Amino acid sequence: MSLIPVDDTVVIRAADAEILGGSPHTLRLLADGGATAGALSALRVTLEDGADGAVPHHHTGATELLYVLGGTAHLLSGDDVLTAREGDLVIVPPYTPHAIAAAFGHDADLLVVSTPGTAGLGYFRLLDRLRDGLATIEELIDSQERFDTHFLDSPIWRVARA
Repeated sequence: MSLIPVDDTVVIRAADAEILGGSPHTLRLLADGGATAGALSALRVTLEDGADGAVPHHHTGATELLYVLGGTAHLLSGDDVLTAREGDLVIVPPYTPHAIAAAFGHDADLLVVSTPGTAGLGYFRLLDRLRDGLATIEELIDSQERFDTHFLDSPIWRVARA
């Protein structure tokens, strides 16, 4: 993906999106802060029936918008577990614990937009390398500050996903 000057329109064609993962969860990396002059980062998350997406975490500098394109998702937001269906929008402010999963018995397809945009899509590449055995859990833990993704424990989420 090439860098776009701040005054140009950004167009990411479906065929050009980087695809990570595979069954039961697929990520399509659409645009990061480098492509949008820091305005936003965007990705599409597709989760099969009941699959976990993002584990509980928070961001210190980013607001995250989650729009359900299809299916039904469970979302942790603070101390609440929400059910979001096709067409629902959830906006998670900085420092708010959140997590994403497909609801049991349902697939979920979400557009996730973070603002301001960062190089945070590198985080998802790291997760993909971890899944393939090419990175370590220590690398992931050490990346929390760099990618502004700070992991946390959520007993509420654990119970909801049991």
